Amino acid sequence: MTTRQITVAHLYPDVMSSYGDRGNVAAIVRRCRWRDVGVTVTELRPGDKVVPADLDLIVIGGGGEPQQRQIAADLYKVKGGAIRDAVAAGTAALAVGEGYELFGRFCQPDKGAELRGIELFDSWTIRGRVADVGAAHQDRATARPRTDPAVRDLVVRWDGGLLVGFENSSGRTYLGPDAVPLGRVISGRGNNGDGSEGVCLGGAIGTNMRGPCLPANPALADFLISVALCRRYGTADLSPLADDLELAARATAMQRTVLTARRRALTWPLRKQASPPASGAGAVPPRLGNHARAGMHR
Repeated sequence: MTTRQITVAHLYPDVMSSYGDRGNVAAIVRRCRWRDVGVTVTELRPGDKVVPADLDLIVIGGGGEPQQRQIAADLYKVKGGAIRDAVAAGTAALAVGEGYELFGRFCQPDKGAELRGIELFDSWTIRGRVADVGAAHQDRATARPRTDPAVRDLVVRWDGGLLVGFENSSGRTYLGPDAVPLGRVISGRGNNGDGSEGVCLGGAIGTNMRGPCLPANPALADFLISVALCRRYGTADLSPLADDLELAARATAMQRTVLTARRRALTWPLRKQASPPASGAGAVPPRLGNHARAGMHR
């Protein structure tokens, strides 16, 4: 018998749902119903307003730069302030890929005007040539081969365990000094190659992990559900689930990651070693764009 109920807002499901991101909402719904927790999914499109008091969990997926441009103004002008208010009041949130980028301060494409984010996270993203210039010294210092942009397996240490998925991004995301990464990268690039992946602000999570990420990471899904239940009822009591299929998917992803790492280890000695960084050069994250120069701290 269903005695508890949460409401999930799925932002721009027809536009920001690349790489199976609808599966993140499906995983939330499935894991709640297995525990007799009712779920109402509200799909919010351009023009639809966010009502903080009505929502327990907000989800946005990824999309290419055209899709980002399609929804960026609406996200900032119509929904941004209410999303910040909702998270401040305890609402959970999951922002993936390009959605993660727009939940930050801004995203600077390789060409064209920057896309202003909703400033929930103290983060910003630089794409293309500008990102490559800003990261060049770091890549030389670590003497690793450049692999971006590319699709890679992503393994992240989080909360005493591991998260698995894959990443596909041509940009680099940087965190402000007070921002808390979601976790530390074991395999993959993560935010920008500095060892951090994603960001966590209370019950709100931003991540580059696609796949979708929640079906293969039940602990992360349960974290979001717990935050949502606490937002609605002040407490969260989640009964354990078997998760046999989820754990099998994780095992397959981990095995693939190990095999990929072994293949790379065999090819690295054949590559030309990178030059050491120039004197005085540091891996300073680029801060470009009108909002970054203005200091955009709220």
